[in-house]
Amino acid sequence: MKPGLDWHQPHPSAESEQFAADLHAALSSAPKAISPKYFYDEAGSKLFEQICELPEYYPTRTELALLQTHAADMVRHFGPQVQLVEYGAGALRKVRLLLDAMPRDGVQFVPVDISGPHLLAACDGLAGDYPGLAIQPLVADFTRPHTLPLCAEGTRRVGFFPGSSIGNFTPAEADAFLRLAAGELAGGGLLIGIDVVKDHDVLHAAYNDAAGVTAAFNLNVLRRAQCELGAEFPSDGFEHLAFYNPAYQRIEMHLRATRPLELRLGDEVYLFNEGETLHTEHSHKYTVAGFQALAQRAGFTPGKVWADKNGWFAVLWLEA
Repeated sequence: MKPGLDWHQPHPSAESEQFAADLHAALSSAPKAISPKYFYDEAGSKLFEQICELPEYYPTRTELALLQTHAADMVRHFGPQVQLVEYGAGALRKVRLLLDAMPRDGVQFVPVDISGPHLLAACDGLAGDYPGLAIQPLVADFTRPHTLPLCAEGTRRVGFFPGSSIGNFTPAEADAFLRLAAGELAGGGLLIGIDVVKDHDVLHAAYNDAAGVTAAFNLNVLRRAQCELGAEFPSDGFEHLAFYNPAYQRIEMHLRATRPLELRLGDEVYLFNEGETLHTEHSHKYTVAGFQALAQRAGFTPGKVWADKNGWFAVLWLEA
């Protein structure tokens, strides 16, 4: 780790214990479903980086283009003294476009992510490329109570939540996160990316890529359960399933049992019928007006919107 990084890392056993508890709960429920945050161990984070480079996966390149074109306009909403908090920070690729448009002095950067090793590596790279930038990484589940570093005097706290990750939340979870963010960003604001409702074929291709990287990413939840928790199940027992559900305006990802099987986790055995699924992710698509209304109910005041010419993706500024 490079000197100067103020690193906050929970104990690994606590993470595994929470994963085990949540997986037991998921496998005991009907239908079976688990949070997509468990995709993101070190292997899963690397797979997601590969997904972002796929030709079928439009969100990353579309949002990057918006940031490249409009970063200077976006950061004008932040103010001169800023604590920039990136939720679900990952590889720290997109935030560089904002940092490049911001003054080097008076910026505190707080990347928050659940995958500690991946975040540490990304922060090492960022510290080398931005000498003098105050970086305070925080390993945490940002949807749960957490403590951000104190802001310097006269500093505005601004959130950055790119990648349309808000779509992975149910409407109730999205509301809860936005209310949490509105509280801790009070006096500042939130810059957030949303994936916009569009042609179903475009959506289907984005989550069923020809190279099978998204399938590997989905299956990584079970690989992680094997390696980290000692879970036992047939190696060919599950397959990737992703489809658009128009009733909920969302893509759903599942792991589908290829035949009747048993999954053993600790002292418990869970039965799957052929075709039964473990629901691993949903990605809600929004209209701009619909999302602004959701944010307003949570305590934000909608501001400027930047969108691509196809209307596929949008970045919104929300005053807290």
